[in-house]
Amino acid sequence: MTAVLFDFSGTLFRVESTESWLRGVVADAEVPFTEAELTAAVRALEEAGALPGGGAPARVPAELAGSWLIRDQSAALHRAAYTGLSRQVTLPDPALHDALYDRHMTPAAWTPYPDAVEVLRTLRERGVPVGVVSNIGWDLRPVFREHGLDRYVDVYVLSYEHGIQKPDPRLFATACEALGADPRRTLMVGDDRRADGGATALGCGVHFVDHLPVTDRPDGLRPVLDLVS
Repeated sequence: MTAVLFDFSGTLFRVESTESWLRGVVADAEVPFTEAELTAAVRALEEAGALPGGGAPARVPAELAGSWLIRDQSAALHRAAYTGLSRQVTLPDPALHDALYDRHMTPAAWTPYPDAVEVLRTLRERGVPVGVVSNIGWDLRPVFREHGLDRYVDVYVLSYEHGIQKPDPRLFATACEALGADPRRTLMVGDDRRADGGATALGCGVHFVDHLPVTDRPDGLRPVLDLVS
């Protein structure tokens, strides 16, 4: 393999916990919350799957089912889908739902996996071009810049900027073309076997990692270095 494509959430970065997400917003908004109320809200938001990059919803409400399937095709659809899930949970101030969505887009909400910098830096030192291919509804480039990883990424291909989402092979093809890479010599690294596995339609190799908390996956990306020349 002579080029590598990476997924974002659950692959190179992991979003903060639902508790940290809610606490951060509540602190900024100065909304009164007892510990019991906060604990209950965290549990309800987790069940709703309201945190983008967090766990999947236990159930998608019927009124959101259609838009949920195509949520990564535009910024508006993404926001509507996730704030729609959030609004299944009663919070003391309705404005908190949009504030929660806004917080998840901040660099502070994301942490790189422990080996992400090492792996990306080594690929750059070897002259291996790198792209990020993500199903997402917002611009993740500031997250990479804030954490010092942007210098190692040559191309970003984000679903909402193209109106298509993985596993559509056109998204991977766009990344390969931008890198000048032969798909048959390109490795896709991701945590979603269905979405990221779409790269195999072009002949790309795939390597899957587990979508785990940062502390539970210290070296899941390191095998990538053995798969590229």
